[in-house]
Amino acid sequence: MNTICLVLDGLHTGFLGPYGNTWIHTPAFNLLASHAFTFDCALIDSPQIDRLYDSYWHIKHALAPAPDGPSFPTRIRQADLTPVLMSDEPCVLAHPLAADFEKHVRIASPDGPRPIAEELEETHFASCFAQLIDWLDQAPEQFFLWCHLGGLRMVWDAPAEYRTAYAAPDDPEPFLGVEPPRCQLPTDYDPDDLFGIVQAYAGQVALVDTCLGGLLGMLDETPLGENTALAVLGARGFPLGEHRQVGLDKLLLYGELVHVPAMICLPDGRGAAARSPELVQPADL
Repeated sequence: MNTICLVLDGLHTGFLGPYGNTWIHTPAFNLLASHAFTFDCALIDSPQIDRLYDSYWHIKHALAPAPDGPSFPTRIRQADLTPVLMSDEPCVLAHPLAADFEKHVRIASPDGPRPIAEELEETHFASCFAQLIDWLDQAPEQFFLWCHLGGLRMVWDAPAEYRTAYAAPDDPEPFLGVEPPRCQLPTDYDPDDLFGIVQAYAGQVALVDTCLGGLLGMLDETPLGENTALAVLGARGFPLGEHRQVGLDKLLLYGELVHVPAMICLPDGRGAAARSPELVQPADL
């Protein structure tokens, strides 16, 4: 069985239909959940990417010492699968254990100021998923692909119609920046300003959902999907003012940061549409 492990950094569970969202249209995530086993209480053990990947790839808690056994990608190699790492996040590709993957596929990170995209195909996420699907078209016979995408914390370039899709006529204008905001809100902040940021983030989630739909369609329409498992995980959430933080990931470890989505879809249908309320953390993968 091949495996795709898709890790999305900055994905807020409260904006996904499978986790209770009712105001953003996320048909691809909903479809995935109908075929996947969903973990309701997946919590990261560190908001620092290097420590998070210590957990995943050393198979341990982030604060525990490194074990003596083989790393996660080494175990994959021992199982006669080709471990491949794909990412747009330089610090993931530079992690010491990244060297245990047989191949690296570097996706270009957003470089410098850029405008809001006019078409979906021009967005960073569309480019990432296009490269992911292109790689799968030529994948080796047996593989384990770990794909980490940091776009939700790197760039908000969804077209304007994605940002305004959920706004009523009298709502404030959405946030029009391309660089994701990172700030501590003052005690007397204007709720309209925060709502504009939330609208823009919702547009990014809708964009990711559309791109995920393309990946699910490809797996459904090709023989690859018949023997490939798909895990979709969150690396970190994205605070959106719940505790007067927007985008920050240090000090205040509230649920909007550490509670992440985790869904695993197996090609034989085991666990489809089932859920678990038990606490799981990265090392449990």
